[in-house]
Amino acid sequence: MEGVFAILVGVYFAASIFLLLSRHVIRLLLGVALLGNGVNLLIFTAGRLTREVPPIIPEGLAVPEGVTANPLPQALILTAIVISFSFFAFLLVLAYRAYQELGTDETDKMRVAEPVDEPAPPVGY
Repeated sequence: MEGVFAILVGVYFAASIFLLLSRHVIRLLLGVALLGNGVNLLIFTAGRLTREVPPIIPEGLAVPEGVTANPLPQALILTAIVISFSFFAFLLVLAYRAYQELGTDETDKMRVAEPVDEPAPPVGY
């Protein structure tokens, strides 16, 4: 089962990198969202997918008797979901304001700080 999820994580990462390399801001935002979901799935897969007993230590023992579930990946994913959603909402508002001000969502046309009549900066060394 972990192999299927590992392949799915790879697909998420590949699709997010493809979208992040785009020139349009909306595709960049979708790439950020996919990257966040891919990282969450990676943490979930790394925390093992099998169901175990709750991590409760019986009275009189210092450690659990058998194998227990690891609650840390679940807590990390829950926190990451909240942070990625708020980050995505901030980027969405930022992209909308940039579109309102500049009239385009293409990153090449958003270069308002560069003068129009001067030559482009060097691309290579």
